[in-house]
This record gives sequence, C-alpha cells and structure tokens, in this order.
Amino acid sequence: MWQAEVRVDLDAIRDNVAMLCAGTSAEVLVAVKADGYGHGMVPAGRAAVAGGATWLGVATLGEALELRRAGIEARVLAWLIAPDLPLHEGIEAGIDLSAATPGLIDELVTAARRAGQPARVHLKLDTGLARGGAVPAEWPALFEAAAKAQAGGDVEIVGVWSHFACADEPGHESVDRQLASFTAGLALAERYGLTPRYRHIANSAATLTRPDAHFDLVRVGIAAYGLSPIAGQTYGLRPAMTARARVTLTKRVPEGQGVSYGLTYHTERETTLAVVPLGYGDGVPRHASSAGPVRIGDVTTRIAGRVCMDQFVVDVGDAPVEVGDVATLFGAEGPSADDWAAATGTINYEIVTRFGSSRVPRVYVGEVA
Repeated sequence: MWQAEVRVDLDAIRDNVAMLCAGTSAEVLVAVKADGYGHGMVPAGRAAVAGGATWLGVATLGEALELRRAGIEARVLAWLIAPDLPLHEGIEAGIDLSAATPGLIDELVTAARRAGQPARVHLKLDTGLARGGAVPAEWPALFEAAAKAQAGGDVEIVGVWSHFACADEPGHESVDRQLASFTAGLALAERYGLTPRYRHIANSAATLTRPDAHFDLVRVGIAAYGLSPIAGQTYGLRPAMTARARVTLTKRVPEGQGVSYGLTYHTERETTLAVVPLGYGDGVPRHASSAGPVRIGDVTTRIAGRVCMDQFVVDVGDAPVEVGDVATLFGAEGPSADDWAAATGTINYEIVTRFGSSRVPRVYVGEVA
C-alpha cells in the first residue's frame, strides 16, 4: 500500500518524442536535465531514445556522466560548465560540451590532451537571451580560439548553437531578430573555417511553431513530457506525470472554522475537511495555499488554507470522502499541471520539476518501464 506517489508514464514520453521526431527533418535532442524535469533523468532518457531521439541534453557534467554510468549510449550534450571541472572525464565518456569563451576552449584543450582524445564542442552564441553564450562582439575571439584548437587536433567543433527568449510567444518580434543574428553568427563561423555538423537554436516552442528554425538539430524539453510550452495549445501531447496521495484523515467541522497555519481559510458552513499527506517538502508549492486544485473521487476542490511542509487540507463539503481515498493533484483523472501553474502564478515546467522527493517514490508505468 502506498501513501503518496508520482506516477510517470514512460510510454507517454516515448510517444510524445516520436510525434516530435515525425514533425521535423532535423535530429531531436530531448532535455533530461533537472532529473528529467522531475520525471527521472535515466528512465526519461531511455524513453526518449525509444521514441527516436538521437541526443539527450543536460545542464551539468555530473548529469551527463550519470547518464553514461546508466549505460545510455546516445549522444549527450552538457552546456552549463563551471571553471576547473574534471572535463577530461566527460571527454573520455564521449560527452559533447558547450563553450562560450576562449578561456573554456583552453580548458577543453588541456582536458582533451589529458583524455588522449579530442573534445567534442558546441559553441554557444548569445543572440538576444542575454544569459549563456558569447555576445556578437565576442564571436571573433571565440571562433578564432575554436579554429586554432581544432586545427591542433585537440577539439572538434561539432555544433554552434543558441537559445530563444520568447519562442513560447508565437509572433514575438524577438524570434525573427534572434534567428537573423544566429544566421549571421553561422556565417561568421564559416569565415573562420568552422563548418559544424549541428546548428541548433529551436527549443520546444520553436520546434512546434517555427520549422524555419530547425536547422540540423532541435532541442525539446517540456514537450517531451507532454506539456505544451505555449499557453492554450496542446499539440496532441500527452502528459506523463501524475501526482497523488491517499487521504489520511477526515473530520466534520462547523461553519467559520479556521484551517491550517495562520487560519487564513475559514469554512463557509459545516463541512468535511480531508488531510492529504503532501506538502512543500514534497514539491507542492506553498503558493498553492487556498489555490491548488485537487480531485478526490468525483469532487474537484482547492487546497483550504496554507500548504504545510508535509501535508495540506482540502474542504470537500458534504462529499463522501473517506480515509484512504485518492487525492490527485494533477495528471490522469485530475487537474493538469497547467491548472496548477495558473493557480500558483508559475509555469508548468516548475510544477512537474518540483515533484519526486526522497519520500515520495516515482512509480514507472508503460511498456518502456
């Protein structure tokens, strides 16, 4: 018997990826960073490969090495590289690494010589997001350092890439502006003798809406997990995660009863309260206080009062809710992660990524499991 669980349908991930692959002539990279957006990095990665992804993407070198230790042989790109990491371990494991500065190129040369094989490198260009990547004024120095390292046999420039800022807002003027900047960056790289096999800028949103931005590789994240990056559109995606728990206690209380810390919620009449054993220690946002939707049986209600570390309370009125009944926060037969995002003022990415704590097991279902 279980108390609380996060169910992950790996077939949904596989099928979402297969649909995305069918919609492009480019290769597909599925981002499995942040423990697979809360779905489990290794199982999600295997499901993505089963669906046709030829690449997996992660933020950190540690995540990439974990994929290799799990026996995953697909190409892996890691893109958030701090100074003085054991980059030789990534090179030895056949991991592609991102670089945006001549200094990191130098580190990769040293690491490649230690590993005894060239580093596979993707050069990151900042085309307008103003986060990672080299800004246009820095491109010549980056390309010159990369070309020199490649000529010396220590580095193979496998890719040049960037990231959109507003592709999740179809029609936003910045998308065309960034695409033009990226194209200019590719042309400049070629003048330095760099002709990478993979040019990539499209994220989930651009993969779904901007085929002109697909180039050689598209990077899908949230869409692989069945959630749309664009509000109000589903694109036939199937959500993979369900978060649920069993009611641990019910009680009848009178009209005007304050509920949970601070007594910020008061019952409007005599009613039944039910305690659900999930809290912010398990991934439930505290911003879901008196807002997060929950389905128990045939009743969809909202959290009553503040979310606690380990539990929250719902007001179910006169519904026949009993101890042991299943309370579904989002997923199959319940509200959606999008409903939770709307209720808490965030995005569906954050909702699913929060879940899967050490005391709330992930349960994998489907043929891929």
